[in-house]
Amino acid sequence: MTIREKYIRLSFQRFSSTVSEFLQSKEGKFSNEAEFQPNFIPPVKEGEDPFRTDNLQENLDYQAKMKDGVVYIYADKTAAEKDEPKDFHYPDFETYLKDYRFVVALIAQGAINTYTAQRLKYHTSKFQMHMMLNELSEMKEVKESARDFYNCRKVDTHIHAAACMSAQHLLSYIKHSYKVEPDRIVNSSQGTTKTLKDIFDKLKLTPNYLTVDSLDVHAGHETFQRFDTFNSKYNPMGASVLRDIYLKTDNYIGGEYFATVLKEVGSDLEKSVYVYTEPRLSIYGATAEEWKKLAGWFITHKVFSPFMKWMIQVPRIYDILKAKNQVPDFGKYLENIFLPLFEATIKPQENKELSVFLRHVTGFDSVDDESKHSGQVFSDKSPKPQDWNSEFGPSYSYYIYFMYANIAVLNNLRKERGMNTFLFRPHCGEAGAIVHLAAAFLTADNISHGLNLSKCPVLQYLYFLCKIPIAMSPLSNNSLFLEYPKNPFMQFFERGLVVSLSTDDPLLFHFTKEPLMEEYAIAAQVFSLNVCDMCEIARNAVLQSGLSHEDKVHFLGEKYYAEGPIGNDISKTNLSQIRMAYRYETWCYELNLIYQAIKVGSK
Repeated sequence: MTIREKYIRLSFQRFSSTVSEFLQSKEGKFSNEAEFQPNFIPPVKEGEDPFRTDNLQENLDYQAKMKDGVVYIYADKTAAEKDEPKDFHYPDFETYLKDYRFVVALIAQGAINTYTAQRLKYHTSKFQMHMMLNELSEMKEVKESARDFYNCRKVDTHIHAAACMSAQHLLSYIKHSYKVEPDRIVNSSQGTTKTLKDIFDKLKLTPNYLTVDSLDVHAGHETFQRFDTFNSKYNPMGASVLRDIYLKTDNYIGGEYFATVLKEVGSDLEKSVYVYTEPRLSIYGATAEEWKKLAGWFITHKVFSPFMKWMIQVPRIYDILKAKNQVPDFGKYLENIFLPLFEATIKPQENKELSVFLRHVTGFDSVDDESKHSGQVFSDKSPKPQDWNSEFGPSYSYYIYFMYANIAVLNNLRKERGMNTFLFRPHCGEAGAIVHLAAAFLTADNISHGLNLSKCPVLQYLYFLCKIPIAMSPLSNNSLFLEYPKNPFMQFFERGLVVSLSTDDPLLFHFTKEPLMEEYAIAAQVFSLNVCDMCEIARNAVLQSGLSHEDKVHFLGEKYYAEGPIGNDISKTNLSQIRMAYRYETWCYELNLIYQAIKVGSK
């Protein structure tokens, strides 16, 4: 827990203040907790232009240069030539590897596995006993509230922008675009331009007679344990050219259709009032120009909604880029992803569009099929990024470390400049090795999926103690890796882990216009959740999200950040004070138990 605190604080991410009070580290506590808090994006005020550039910071003479896979900051060219970087918190690979191995070693300790498994079972039984004794009292409090579950704020903390719309929505837009401008040139291939009509004629499709079934984007039994088949579902009618036209930011028409669909999704959210989303946009790492193009798309089409907070997902596709000769080594892949961000932070006046876009980005995600084995082991014998020129990609943990390291340095720089910082929120634990969750435990603010925690009581107990949020998507898992009744969501919830519900890909997994409500409704039926349970899950999502402090205060009350009962502000969440008191007391009891064990052990 102390090791996690070190990495999270030094990267300006969120760490529980209650846990900090219980930790007795030989290195000492962080003296000024506020100093290590992230800078969130303030909400855009009514009438304010979200794309304004007149308030950008001035340029600096700083120099940014990548060394061994991590960007270092220098005061000027002279310092760069002398290799004298500024005094930021640069992650050390050897130290990280030592800490990582320590956490991995805990997983193999039989006594620790036995202890943590027993404690977790105890929490399950205790929650069930709590519900037997207090459910009626909780429901009485809920009924006395001025709110209900429908007008409590909910955040979809894990959703991909390319699939954030419903299949019916996408189909309607495809039909509309064809009806309005069939002769518009939308694609260019091998020097030949093609109109929408040309595309549909070649595919032998008649848009007016298309149905959701013919769109063929819903995931089903054919995608189970088949990530390749799942990825192909992003292609409407099985045609990659339609994916390029309607679901990409960088295409012949400048991503106009995709931007329009996203703005329509944002408009629907504004009408519903109580649902927010955090869509992921992709940066692949093939070229450094990707950031400029993405920012240009965002500004040109004014893809903004107060109900959307944007995240950047980075697919782990170095091996694919290497096979296409788009990058010479892994170091160049990292440079393409991160160096433009440092340049925009150092010289905002020369990178206005990207600087404005970054104001609307809350964090980074690492995505891909976790079950895909690279054949490489994360160790001190792993090549440095600039030396990694193999056709095989590195391991998951290798990706995670270098993403974390660069985000940590970037946050140091942006914190110094008074800019918003970023959270690291990777996909983790959906499939693959247990050690993925160990890497995320050290580096991530929160994770998505986390299914494999059910196989490792040690890490599950640590995630519980540190209150690491987990965005779970049972409907998505049901079509890919784990049948719905076997999903450990309810087990995690009963034990007190900070779990929330998210949609992942509404285009592929959901059937209604309100996919997040659909996710809650199905979970409520399968897991027998009551209203208080759903309000607790919704509150977890708000706390987990990258929404600003001001937004969270508005949604949850003045004491939204309180880890104990939240008093008179309970009406804003519709969550029972009895439930809040139970969660807090159980958690504090467990922390005290660990603390006393450490004191006895040290003696």
